[in-house]
Amino acid sequence: MTTQKHTIEVERLHKRFGKIDAVDGISFKVEKGQIVGFLGPNGAGKSTTMRILTGYNRATSGVAKICGVSVAADPHFIKRRIGYMPENNPLPLDLRVREYLKYRAKVKEIPFTKRRRAIEQALESCDLLRAQDRIIGKLSKGFRQRVGIADAILANPEVIIMDEPTIGLDPHQVILIRDLIASLRGRMTVIISSHILPEIEMTCDQIIIINHGKIVGQGSPAQLRDTFIDHTTYQVEIAGTTKELEAALATIAPELQVERISDRDEDGFATAEIQIKGKRDYGERLFKTLAEHPHLRTRSLRSKKAPLEDVFLAATRRSWEEVDEKLAPPLASSSPKTSAPQGTKAAAPPPSQ
Repeated sequence: MTTQKHTIEVERLHKRFGKIDAVDGISFKVEKGQIVGFLGPNGAGKSTTMRILTGYNRATSGVAKICGVSVAADPHFIKRRIGYMPENNPLPLDLRVREYLKYRAKVKEIPFTKRRRAIEQALESCDLLRAQDRIIGKLSKGFRQRVGIADAILANPEVIIMDEPTIGLDPHQVILIRDLIASLRGRMTVIISSHILPEIEMTCDQIIIINHGKIVGQGSPAQLRDTFIDHTTYQVEIAGTTKELEAALATIAPELQVERISDRDEDGFATAEIQIKGKRDYGERLFKTLAEHPHLRTRSLRSKKAPLEDVFLAATRRSWEEVDEKLAPPLASSSPKTSAPQGTKAAAPPPSQ
């Protein structure tokens, strides 16, 4: 097992398909035992990066290392240390769960004396013991995803890469898969690509956002909020008129604004979102002012974190704006030169005096 701090190291990785830069010089590192979310719009370069890390695709340039070894230099070594679960997991539908894992254990070159134990551990970790003798084709989508994860962790690899592991699952199945992935923390380094952003936030230690083949955001959910969200939001349950609420806010800071307010419930309370630019803490002053206001009744007040969707949109929007600036035509000169009509010669300048 590796003793390195970083199990995954990517430096200036580049992958070109024809004239398209699918991955454009990205660099990142992942510590041993971390769970990392890999986010981006469709076509951003996520799957291409993951396939390079697994050795399925070769990079055009740059370096990708797993456990300190270059993927390009020794792909066989790398494949022994990676468990990969693609988005559309190609499971053999006619095999039983245990039969399939026996076959995969042989393919993964797990020593014969250790195969039975490895299969038992994978079945137990993925809660598949009761389904081990069932035919894969007759399993639900959630159970098939668990079979795919059991395959990925079967050889106890140091790195697990999963592409959309919770796609198409119902809420109960999503929770089971989330808990299963969380149980790998500290044991294995896990990279997850997903469009279900709340799941990424609840599961991952670090998030990498990619767009146009470039990394546009990286860090913990809290660090990403600090980078991309430029306001503070409070949510208050209050009874009283919007006019009275706005007047009370103005006595604290003129910049405090009511962004939205819900319909009132049967007790006369509405939920209002109050926002102010910047990272400022007005919680105590808000609570004191609203509680003492003669025409307002306050039932609750809390600060509200921006959802990961807002962070994702802000990060990708910023990268789209940068691309738009690069593609924008240059501004015309204030005194453009007039060219001669096609097929004629431009008049010669008059001789100097």
